[in-house]
Amino acid sequence: MIPRRNFPKAFCIGLILVTVMNILMVFYTKESLQNLILGNLHKEFHLPPPEWNGAMIKRLSQLEMDLEHLKISMQLVMKQQENMNNIQKRMKDEVHPVGKAVETKASKTKKQKRRPPKKLFPNSPLFKQWGKGLSQAQQKEAEDLFQKFGYNAYLSNQLPHNRTIMDTRDSRCVQKTYPSLLPSLSVILIFMDESLSIIQRAITSVISRTPPQLLKEIILVDDFSSNGELKLHLDEKIKLYNQKYPGLLKIMRHTERKGLAQARNTGWEAATADVVAILDAHIEVNVGWAEPILARIQEDRTVIVSPVFDKICFDTLQLVKYDLAVDGFNWELWCRYDALPQAWIDLHDVTAPVKSPSIMGIMAANRLFLGEIGVLDGGMLVYGGENVELSLRVWQCGGKIEILPCSRIAHLERYHKPYALDLGIVLKRNALRVAEIWMDEYKHMVYLAWNIPLQNSGIDYGDISSRISLREKLKCKTFDWYLKNVYPVLKPTLNIVGYGRMKNSLDKSICLDQGSVPGNVPIMYPCHEFSPQNTYYHQTGEFYVGSLISEADIDDRCLTDPGKGEKPTLEPCSKAAKSGLHIYWDFKQGRAVMNRDTKRCLEIRKDPSGTYIPVLQNCTTQMWEIQYIIRNWNQTDVQ
Repeated sequence: MIPRRNFPKAFCIGLILVTVMNILMVFYTKESLQNLILGNLHKEFHLPPPEWNGAMIKRLSQLEMDLEHLKISMQLVMKQQENMNNIQKRMKDEVHPVGKAVETKASKTKKQKRRPPKKLFPNSPLFKQWGKGLSQAQQKEAEDLFQKFGYNAYLSNQLPHNRTIMDTRDSRCVQKTYPSLLPSLSVILIFMDESLSIIQRAITSVISRTPPQLLKEIILVDDFSSNGELKLHLDEKIKLYNQKYPGLLKIMRHTERKGLAQARNTGWEAATADVVAILDAHIEVNVGWAEPILARIQEDRTVIVSPVFDKICFDTLQLVKYDLAVDGFNWELWCRYDALPQAWIDLHDVTAPVKSPSIMGIMAANRLFLGEIGVLDGGMLVYGGENVELSLRVWQCGGKIEILPCSRIAHLERYHKPYALDLGIVLKRNALRVAEIWMDEYKHMVYLAWNIPLQNSGIDYGDISSRISLREKLKCKTFDWYLKNVYPVLKPTLNIVGYGRMKNSLDKSICLDQGSVPGNVPIMYPCHEFSPQNTYYHQTGEFYVGSLISEADIDDRCLTDPGKGEKPTLEPCSKAAKSGLHIYWDFKQGRAVMNRDTKRCLEIRKDPSGTYIPVLQNCTTQMWEIQYIIRNWNQTDVQ
């Protein structure tokens, strides 16, 4: 940024340079001008013969491009100055005393201008913390872009591509040194219908914050975007980048939507460097991000590494630092953050790599090793689960996954994902594909978590024969080994005999539901397919209600008869047992639900409002059914 006091001088110098260049170009073609300057330089200064011409022409081309950029900047400044002059003129006209009537009119105009514009979208998440003072036209444009992209593309278009972001590394990371010779790096940016300014900011951050001797190429992969500016406009931007950094940027375009996993494979296939970093296009890499990655992979080619994510807010685009954590998942195979392992904490070295059971999706790997273990599973559709599939394959087939505390990348978190209105269908399908390939006798946990029947699910997870063959070829370990050696925090449940929705014979349109959380009182609610109505009956007699808990140190919530009153409760199972609450129930499909200790039954009754509520009372003729049964449970008892 040019200091304000020096601006007139800089402006004049720039204007003179642009004018001189334009005059020269009138009389000479670009080639003639180059020959003229080179010839005079050789003649006057006795420079070496034309071997140097290539370098000089390159410098002239760079000078020409810089002058063109300067020319555009000068035109912009002149336009801004013209606008400012017009504004100052209007303000002067308004306050000039032309009579009492004119002063009154000007005063009213000022008061009207002070009123904040009407909020057109008071309930939009975009405007809760941002957008004060925007005109109605600006609000409309910003909201339209928000609905299109899921983040504040309007604000992104106003921000510089090379903006400065906070260095979120620990100070001890800054003091680390790395080998002078490191592997080369290919950066792969995957996108589908992103805002062009977001992509440009990602590219600019990679170029400006990666040592140029390490960065071999940036490969853009467009998974069949429909956004028009990502066609010709993006191609033009790539040409400009490549004029300044010859051959650095490449773009690959799918002619049909292939999904996140296959897009990453496309980038990997085009890459030529020693190491590939596969990133989303809505990121900004932070200072010093690449060296820890390249140094660690140079030490061990079988390690897949992840940077630490920071958050870019979807509305303000401000950076929020995230604490270091490891990447895990639940039984739906949905990502979550887990606590740091004690073994890492005991090292007392905040810069040391952290062993992680999984990876979020943004990652880096030795290019050849990633190919040896099968890259990404191209059979995963659209989005979701592909990172867990890769994680299980890496660990079970001879690799390892680590989080690098000294490598930080800011990731823009969308408020909504506009490319798939209902991700539930593909998430469920992809989860079953992972379970069938990699999870052996534990695969039923994925079916239970998604409330899917174990047989005849009706879900086509695709042909998995090639992935099974890959597993055999690589001599991969079992999922049981993975649970015990890599992810002991993930808790399997092996004695469930019935699961799904619980319905009472009085009204089968309503289901047992966990009710409000926080809170511990179950309710009856119109049946739906979401997790608050998940119910699991154990062979030992417990009923879990709500999502199936996957963390070993957290309890599921057990249906409880407190022993007094008529309201059932939901309590953490171990806590309820220690407190003497009654958590064991006798139940057979199509029969009553009776507490073993109190001999009271779980039944339903209408309250004064006419709504059914669950109650504990002396047993009547009410019967219950659970949606799915397994292990031939109950078959010999059904009448």
